Amino acid sequence: LEKKYDKVCEFCKKHKTSIQYVIYGIFITAYLAVVIAACSLNFQRALPLFIITILAILFICWNFLIAKYEHRIPAFFSLGERYLENQWFWLKWVLWAILLITVICWLIFDTAKQGSHQLISFGGLVIYVLLMFIFSKYPARVAWRPVFSGIGMQFILGLLILRTKIGFDVFNWLGNQIQTFLEYSDTGAKFVFGEKYMDHLFAFKVLPIVVFFSTVTSVLYHLGFMQCLIEKVGWIMQIFMGTTPIESLVAAGNIFVGQTESPLLVRPYLPYITKSELHAVMTAGFSTIAGSVLGAYISFGVSAAHLLTASVMSAPAALATSKLFWPETEELTVSLKSGLQMAKSEAKNLLEAASQGASASIPLVANIAVNLISFLSLLAFIDSVLSWVGSLFDYPQLNFENICAYVFMPFSFMMGVDWEDSFTVGGLLGYKTFFNEFVAYERLSKLIHNREKGGIMYINGVKQYMSVRSEVIATYALCGFANFGSLGLVIGGLTSIAPSKKREIAGGAFRAMIAGTVACFMTACVAGMLTSHGLEVPCHILLGNAFNATDFPANSTELVKCCQQLFTSGNLSQEIFPGRNYSLSSWKGCCQILNQPASHC
Repeated sequence: LEKKYDKVCEFCKKHKTSIQYVIYGIFITAYLAVVIAACSLNFQRALPLFIITILAILFICWNFLIAKYEHRIPAFFSLGERYLENQWFWLKWVLWAILLITVICWLIFDTAKQGSHQLISFGGLVIYVLLMFIFSKYPARVAWRPVFSGIGMQFILGLLILRTKIGFDVFNWLGNQIQTFLEYSDTGAKFVFGEKYMDHLFAFKVLPIVVFFSTVTSVLYHLGFMQCLIEKVGWIMQIFMGTTPIESLVAAGNIFVGQTESPLLVRPYLPYITKSELHAVMTAGFSTIAGSVLGAYISFGVSAAHLLTASVMSAPAALATSKLFWPETEELTVSLKSGLQMAKSEAKNLLEAASQGASASIPLVANIAVNLISFLSLLAFIDSVLSWVGSLFDYPQLNFENICAYVFMPFSFMMGVDWEDSFTVGGLLGYKTFFNEFVAYERLSKLIHNREKGGIMYINGVKQYMSVRSEVIATYALCGFANFGSLGLVIGGLTSIAPSKKREIAGGAFRAMIAGTVACFMTACVAGMLTSHGLEVPCHILLGNAFNATDFPANSTELVKCCQQLFTSGNLSQEIFPGRNYSLSSWKGCCQILNQPASHC
């Protein structure tokens, strides 16, 4: 028996590779059979499984092709590269002319179709680029390829997501799946805090999402999926933008993880990076948000699709603003030729990885909770003091939000926010910059809920909700960690990872925070250029406000659209807005506007 066992072991060792391929083949065949059977029974129900399978196949093919042909890629493009170098003197002017003509034609046709609001957003984008160039560390050394390619990547991503139906549907579906996924945290919260955990919404509903998301991220990191995804996104940005491997990987990592976690992906190389690369690493952290807090903002009621889009679009924007604000002037020490190995998980198995992820969220959850308690309490005190000072001059409405609104009002208007909403968005930007984005998104969620409920737009001269367009632009502008609280966090976190760079980190952190803020503003400008106008307020509110006025309102696209919906719902015996009753004045007004037959009215 022992001899037969030894023979079997020897056979397995000799044909180890073949046996592994056979086992893998059996498992893959069984998995594909399950996928095909599920799709045949109900494709809509099996859609998530189908998408996961396609992505897995793409990743496997990518890894296979890169591993086999990586050394041939430079040789393949070398002929074209040499030709471009020889013809670049006149070719660059042709490319500039084509780009300029394309932009002008786009603006003409888009303005004719969508209105002039997009022009304000485009003008704001140009102004932000000029301001960054004027205050650049080395204006004469700016390399424009990363700047324009970064803005171009932003625009292409935004165009695919915001202007094409399939792109919007994909991200909207992805946002819905994430919302469904995050709801599983309710099970743990209910078990720990009891059936009435929703009575304390933020503490027992929002913060458990951070714990849950951190656990899942740690598991994906242990499996190597996170590193694989970050590497692919970083490689794409590196190829298109011409940025270095370090800054490209960190910028890609910041889409998924936090500003102190993403530098850990390239920890061994941080002591050897240049000042410009270090500035790019910090800027990428300031201009994006972590996946763990993304779930918390979604739970506030902010659009999941727009938050996901903002997270993706801000990565190339961060590299563009960073290379404009602090151009590269030193010789690189880490390049593709020297190789780049990403850090791996220290956990030994999945259970340990999940436990480490949950434990790692404890400081984050505690930090969020204590900061919100302290900041909101401090804000209430500051508002009280400012109100008292204002009352001395017969202006008791003076508060911190009003001051911030006046300071940031021009910036919000340049992004394309409606002028009547720019004061409100300016206040949100002030909360985000001087406190944190949690406070700002909490305020934004209240404005969104007020609009959805409808009602009076102004109470005591204070606007209660904004247009949908202004909400969308504000969502993009707030989507980043660029605030004074994060400044200390970045300096402390990076210094502990690379102590030899302590002086450079402290010297460039404030500039990186400004660059990160501008990157978010540029993302908001691109969103403003591409956001289509929708119906801003519910129809029953719009019609009620219009026809209850003293003067009969002038015909507008919104009024006509609402009246058409009203009569369509009446003819089909359906209710467009369940639970909402239209007033008699709304019916009479719509009869006059649409010239409906007396029998209909």
